[in-house]
Amino acid sequence: MSTVANIAEPRIIGFHITDEEIMAHLADGRTISVPLAWSWRLSEAIPEQRSKFEIIGDGQGVHWPDIDEDISVEGMLYGIPARRPK
Repeated sequence: MSTVANIAEPRIIGFHITDEEIMAHLADGRTISVPLAWSWRLSEAIPEQRSKFEIIGDGQGVHWPDIDEDISVEGMLYGIPARRPK
């Protein structure tokens, strides 16, 4: 008997962003969120730029073409904020 669970990789199926929070709705029913401040590009973007996003890579992440920002579901799950360039 195998004790290894069949765990699918998390996939984003829905997405929402506010002035304070980035929220992803996953295929397995979970909703995860991180502070908006974790993305300096999104923090500095205007609401119109934040609202123009696309889910990419079969749900592996989200891309904002107007500000060239990408956030992965893994980054959200493992707590990896975007670093501002020096």
